[in-house]
Amino acid sequence: MTFLVNLSFRILAGLPLSWLHRLGGWAGWAIWRCSPSYRRRLEDNLAQATGRRDATLRDAAVAEAGRQALELPFVWLRPQDEVLGRIVRVEGQELIAWAQAEGASVLLLTAHLGCFEMCAQYCSTHGPITVLFRPPRKTALRPLMEAGRARGAIRVAPADVSGVRRLVKALRSGEMVGMLPDQAPAEGEGVWAPFFGRPAWTMTLAARLSEVKGVKVVMVWTERLPHGAGYVLRLSEPVEPIAGSLEERCAAINREIERLVLACPAQYLWGYNRYKRPSGVPLPPGDAQC
Repeated sequence: MTFLVNLSFRILAGLPLSWLHRLGGWAGWAIWRCSPSYRRRLEDNLAQATGRRDATLRDAAVAEAGRQALELPFVWLRPQDEVLGRIVRVEGQELIAWAQAEGASVLLLTAHLGCFEMCAQYCSTHGPITVLFRPPRKTALRPLMEAGRARGAIRVAPADVSGVRRLVKALRSGEMVGMLPDQAPAEGEGVWAPFFGRPAWTMTLAARLSEVKGVKVVMVWTERLPHGAGYVLRLSEPVEPIAGSLEERCAAINREIERLVLACPAQYLWGYNRYKRPSGVPLPPGDAQC
């Protein structure tokens, strides 16, 4: 299985990005048609966020999810200079330079939005960055994912106690740390916080790291342009302070993620089971079911 996955990725990595995005759009629809549970979750999550059932937006999200999957071989296996060369514009790049000039470390937060794999690769051109690494469910993908992410000035930290220590150490050393806080953590690693108006079991790690002395929080995401034309990477400061209690910080981070997502809702992975309740986690306050 590992051999076949590696072979498939290397074949796909040799294709032009425009071809991968075209194939990805078809693959997105194939998955949509074959999985009723995925179809239902995508529609429900999208409606929860936008307040309506928009068939045009849904269709775009289905295709973009497939494009996100099929561009991975290109992003992970092509030479880093070639991958970064597909970024046609960067907005807000001065935020990293300003933070470094002030001697601050940078906590980069992104979402499962657009080509999120591109964010750490670009930011690593400004200095060392450590990213949180959660092994994929399919073990055959793990070597490819680790090799694709841990290159250049990028280091990976496992999602365990040792990994958290690495993240804290990197921040205290004035370096950058990156993570995606919009994923459901395990029992003991989260709190209930609103996400698009519904309680979501939200990781506390990003909120805790934002409390490390001298840390500057920067939001980042990468938009996928049509027809394989490249990407636009955007960095911005949080609209509101990430401050207060742990629960308040988690809620503030969720609101920042919402703002990123609503900037380009078609490119968010709505099929991800964001509202699941992990084993052992109690129901959210005031809920009879979840």
